Amino acid sequence: MNTFKKMGLTPELLHAIEDLGFTEPTPIQQKAIPLILNSATDYVVLAQTGTGKTAAYGLPVLQLGDPDLPQLQTLVLCPTRELCVQISTEITRFSKYMPGNSVTAVYGGASIQEQIRSLKSKKQIVVGTPGRVLDLINRKVLDFSSIRWLVLDEADEMLNMGFKDDLDAILEKTPKEKQTLLFSATMPNEVTKIARTYMNSPEEISVGKRNSGADNVTHEYYMVQAKDRYAALKRIADMNPSIYGIVFCRTRIETKEVAEKLMHDGYNADALHGDLSQSQRDYVMSRFRMKNIQMLVATDVAARGLDVHDLTHIINYNLPDDPEVYVHRSGRTGRAGKNGIAVSLVHVKESGRIRELERITTKQFERKQVPGGREICEKQLINLVDKVKSTQVDEVNIEKYLPAIYEKLELLDREELIKHFISVEFNRFLEYYQDAPDLNLTSKSSKTSTYQKSEESFTRFHINLGSKQNLSASSLIALVNRSCPGKRIEFGKIEILRKFSFFEVEQSRTNQLLSDMNNAHYDGIPVTIEVSVPSKFGNSNTSHTDAGGDRKRMAGKKKRVRKW
Repeated sequence: MNTFKKMGLTPELLHAIEDLGFTEPTPIQQKAIPLILNSATDYVVLAQTGTGKTAAYGLPVLQLGDPDLPQLQTLVLCPTRELCVQISTEITRFSKYMPGNSVTAVYGGASIQEQIRSLKSKKQIVVGTPGRVLDLINRKVLDFSSIRWLVLDEADEMLNMGFKDDLDAILEKTPKEKQTLLFSATMPNEVTKIARTYMNSPEEISVGKRNSGADNVTHEYYMVQAKDRYAALKRIADMNPSIYGIVFCRTRIETKEVAEKLMHDGYNADALHGDLSQSQRDYVMSRFRMKNIQMLVATDVAARGLDVHDLTHIINYNLPDDPEVYVHRSGRTGRAGKNGIAVSLVHVKESGRIRELERITTKQFERKQVPGGREICEKQLINLVDKVKSTQVDEVNIEKYLPAIYEKLELLDREELIKHFISVEFNRFLEYYQDAPDLNLTSKSSKTSTYQKSEESFTRFHINLGSKQNLSASSLIALVNRSCPGKRIEFGKIEILRKFSFFEVEQSRTNQLLSDMNNAHYDGIPVTIEVSVPSKFGNSNTSHTDAGGDRKRMAGKKKRVRKW
């Protein structure tokens, strides 16, 4: 068994680790800590969230740092306020028995003047969000001349949130002689560019396969009509009375609507979205961490950087447009050796996306049947009995009420008493699900091919942009919606190739797209789109004959070893 003691950590750090209850390092800690302690090499560390990344870099930089040098030695950049506070708190706990080491967190949404006063006391370790760090640099508050370690935590998330320009500006000001540690759950092109530009021949440390899903997460999906998503969500919640999870929606409006419906129907739920003030957000998160809320309904942007332990479920009310976002979502459960479940509600035309996610995550997705009324009632009945059985009896306080209670119930025998007692809580489920319809798509409808379904209501387009122009699914969607004013456009299948791409949009918007995107530009490149007519072989028409060759080149690239 590998232990922290075998890694060469100091007694002070081992003492702090023991106080925190850590006994055995996680896989990423086993790999990263000895390498960072014994080498000044730059490292790209690929690991899911919740795998112990903070200790993987926090313990080595504390041990190697100089507590007697009152200057900034370690800068940690991370995407959100919540993660910033979490990292600084954890590093502070690790340094409990190391006097002289001082850590501070700097982030937006808090008083910059207080943060400036804190920095004047010469902190050795600063943890910050890119926007606030850049602001402090421009105010000449942060001095980077003594930095020896630069950590980019959740680099992919920082880039997804639009911090690329801020990161470039910050990284250009850091000294060349330093060790850079880049931590990321996925490795999109933008993160690769950061590594190539600002890191010195980095080596890769990884746990599991690149961009793959967490090992402790089970992936399930339910195939339902779009109109039945909410009803299916309720049944999943009812089948899991102890559910503690996040429900991901596509938009703020949908987030609010789903959360309001859940609360109206008696579920312990609330919403987290961009319209909330920081105090409202903190209040919701406090209730969720205390498990006063069982289901938090959120957008991806609002949920970034959340640190919540013991989540049982992640539910995709809608599949994300970018597969890497799915990897991030599902990685929020199944942490610290515990098991978790990632659930997706999909319709027929998304079945191809499930296959794509299986390939990217290297995990098998199990199609589940939406439970019916009989199953849910049975589950709730057993849960109620277990809850009653495990309830602790306070004999001292209830003793004075027992005579009156016994008198009220003396005409009921044991079996009748049990029936009455169970029915008090259980009748509402029996009544609600008595005539509940089957929400599962029939075998006939589920066998309809993805393309046939798409053909009925979607138009397929060819666009002259691909991965070579840094186009992704999310940037394509943003480009189209930005170019076409009005109601948000519904997309079908998106296929990003190297030099060009294909995408589907709702048929009713075909003419608008052809008109509104006539003068569109993407990173200075004129955009050209046209309707793509499928051939009998299922590919696009012969005007785009290099599609097959492009796929072959992409397949060949996947087999090559990455060179930085």
